[in-house]
Amino acid sequence: MILDPCAIEVHNDRLRGKHRRAFDFVSHEISHIEDILEKLQKFQIAIPSWALGTGGTRFGRFSGAGEPATLEQKIEDVGLLHALNRSSDAISLHIPWDIPKDANRLKQFASGLGIHFDAMNSNTFQDQQGQQHSYKFGSLHHVAPAVRQQAIDHNIEVIRYGEELGSKCLSVWLADGSSFPGQLNFRQAFQHTLSSLQEIYRHLPADWKLFVEYKAFEPYFYSTTIGDWGQSLLLTNKLGPKAFTLVDLGHHLPNANIEQIVSLLLMEGKLGGFHFNDSKYGDDDLTAGCMKPYQLFLIFSELIDGMDEKGIAHDSGLGWMIDASHNLKDPLVDLLQSVEAIKIAYAQALLIDRKSLREAQNQNDVVAAQEILQQAFRTDVRPLLAEARLRTGAALDPISLFRTLCIREKLVEERGRNSVATGL
Repeated sequence: MILDPCAIEVHNDRLRGKHRRAFDFVSHEISHIEDILEKLQKFQIAIPSWALGTGGTRFGRFSGAGEPATLEQKIEDVGLLHALNRSSDAISLHIPWDIPKDANRLKQFASGLGIHFDAMNSNTFQDQQGQQHSYKFGSLHHVAPAVRQQAIDHNIEVIRYGEELGSKCLSVWLADGSSFPGQLNFRQAFQHTLSSLQEIYRHLPADWKLFVEYKAFEPYFYSTTIGDWGQSLLLTNKLGPKAFTLVDLGHHLPNANIEQIVSLLLMEGKLGGFHFNDSKYGDDDLTAGCMKPYQLFLIFSELIDGMDEKGIAHDSGLGWMIDASHNLKDPLVDLLQSVEAIKIAYAQALLIDRKSLREAQNQNDVVAAQEILQQAFRTDVRPLLAEARLRTGAALDPISLFRTLCIREKLVEERGRNSVATGL
């Protein structure tokens, strides 16, 4: 399904007056409003292919209707999202769920929708049909050299697919770990992982990055071989300048200070990017910003401070991607909500009076520092996001337009009620 631009124009004309009043009310007190709007227009958040279908839990998966059953349909769905918000111009693929059969044709199709290919993701946490060795007891850390080599070869294969599609990054997440004391030799498991990653790193093209993701627990519950940011940082430092740590907001123990983690990784030049989601307990994979919007704002506060100090472009210096599992809501609506929440936090962080905050910090004025942060956080920046969308030809209210146009119903008509997306 391709969205008719005229439908967006009609929608925007209907809401223009209300939007203008809201925008004027907020913007007249912001001195650098044009700078913020320019940054908002440039800031893009990649969509993972596996988030376009209904997710699930260990206990079940309740598929929705009209899910994208092919890679082309997944790209089409990202094209719909991008047409609605002009903030999602890339798709991230997961191999072997998304093996491209004709890379050139796929690139042309995606380009026609304004979409390019973001990071490639490997999969050594599932056994695939016809696979010679099982990953039941791990992959890159496995005690058996043959299993490790199989996982290495798969990652190299993913790089080759990425080169064909124009991607510039490989993301590696390992489920490797243990559920019982004594099951693993921790040092040996880490050394095996490092050796395997070094082999993968040697096959990385010169202009590529390798993102090493970490996770505190699940699917194993006693140990995870890359269990926190320190272990990831240790690996990336040993691998070389093209290796970076990837932060998934759900991959921490409860109440972890993620904003401090990203600040230090930025300081060390080893922060590669983000997987955005939200949680109450652990890796809940909920809509970004639905549980802890203040934490998301604080993370962006540290990001902007660190990136500006190092001269890193906000829109291209790091990899930005959503990683969530939608098991109750329409995946496309959920993704629209997540993109909006991420950009709200980003816009709020752009409002922070950095000079006054630094003065308060240097004077140990705790009250002033809190007031400066909360003044920015409590500002309703939604009209700024809407104005940025309006200037790029997107919808003033993407979710409202999605529902008004009955987009999901039309996708069901095209694909059928029983169309199921590949992936989780």
